[in-house]
Amino acid sequence: MELKPITPYCYEIPCTGNMRVPGRIFMNHRMAAQLTEAEALKQVANVATLPGILTASMAMPDMHWGYGFPIGGVAAFDWNDGVISPGGVGYDINCGVRLAATGLREMEVRPIAGRLVQALFENIPTGVGSTGSLKLSLKEEMKVLREGGRWAVRQGMGDPSDVECTEDGGCMDVADPSVISERALERGTKQLGTLGSGNHFLEVGVVDEIFDEATATAFGLSENQVTVLLHSGSRGLGYQICDDSLAFMNKHVKTLGIALPDRQLACAMIRSEAGHRYFAAMACAANYAWANRQILLHRARETFQQVLGIGPRELAMHQVYDICHNIAKRETHTVGGQPRTVCVHRKGATRAFAPGHPAICETYRQVGQPILIPGDMGTASYVLVGTQKAMDETFGSTCHGAGRVLSRKAAKKKSKGRAIHRELADKGILVKWTGRSTLAEEMPDAYKDIDQVVETVHGAGISKKVARLRPIVVIKG
Repeated sequence: MELKPITPYCYEIPCTGNMRVPGRIFMNHRMAAQLTEAEALKQVANVATLPGILTASMAMPDMHWGYGFPIGGVAAFDWNDGVISPGGVGYDINCGVRLAATGLREMEVRPIAGRLVQALFENIPTGVGSTGSLKLSLKEEMKVLREGGRWAVRQGMGDPSDVECTEDGGCMDVADPSVISERALERGTKQLGTLGSGNHFLEVGVVDEIFDEATATAFGLSENQVTVLLHSGSRGLGYQICDDSLAFMNKHVKTLGIALPDRQLACAMIRSEAGHRYFAAMACAANYAWANRQILLHRARETFQQVLGIGPRELAMHQVYDICHNIAKRETHTVGGQPRTVCVHRKGATRAFAPGHPAICETYRQVGQPILIPGDMGTASYVLVGTQKAMDETFGSTCHGAGRVLSRKAAKKKSKGRAIHRELADKGILVKWTGRSTLAEEMPDAYKDIDQVVETVHGAGISKKVARLRPIVVIKG
């Protein structure tokens, strides 16, 4: 497939065949030279054929092959004439990242790191199908699906400031639980407050380097500060909503006369009954995920106080931000010089709104939206900030992580004969995990170089570096 460089950090797939817009891949020349993502590039081109797509079908530097849309994909569709697609959101709806900063320094945590990792592992359920101590009645689950993170805070699991510093205030108000299947509801009753499996994690880290002092200060970050970063989503409920929606959409799309290059791009017109139904169901899963991460952060706060024998004031843990990916949002963007209402699909991509945007919480509105980019468990994670260039070029979007380079099967093969936990311990990183193959599948070698990914979006100007976080304790599902 032809790739043309248009800037040092962006390459274009020209329109061919049924493509309505070009494809645009954000990567630097080094990443372009090493590119092996032929299937993902094809998916970028396939998305460009969908009705109502605007400007370009995009992919971020953490791009890799996904279901229908590539992971790392961004596409905006006209709200009146475009489509919405479950494949453009993904199975783990609102799989997102939450960062909290503490008043602690590394030297206060390092001596008790062993006890801390064990306590976090015991207090936060992990693994495939894991269930927590919180069991929901159907009535309470309906409240979670409508209210999101606000529900958890009202139950005493967190602080109102947590909700304020969460994307969309931790709630999409278009959620409608009546459109969700009984099976999805059943799966949601027992998994709230659980981390999950695969690439989900909770990580205690240290602010290793500050790149933008003024923005870091606005975010409440400083060098050598201990942080908590967690990554989880909507668990089995979100998976079931996606599965149910795809089963319906695969039949529904045949009635629309849309020629799809891939059946995994099954979709509905946004303004149709089918489109509204999916959007309302997806919003329920997004709200569940925000409630889930709110509870996980609350459990982490309690665990720190328990292990260190300190109170909330001494811990001084405050939420920096919670950002989601795997989501479709109704937003207003400038297209062709005119404001346009669009549906932005961000699948393995995150929002990167510029300073002054009204959707950013008041705390950060003047500096821009915080962006949280986790790396692999053996390297680093980054905090970035949104920019006007992202608003102009990517519908306010940037990357979401390092991105896989090895399949889980290939990673397991490469890890044979290695003790990944000992390799991490040699770097000063203690890890606890569930599942025989988790560490092998999630080893650092399975991911792209996070520094290269972040340098690309920073160089492209679609987000700017603020701080780097170094892990010291990790729990994995």
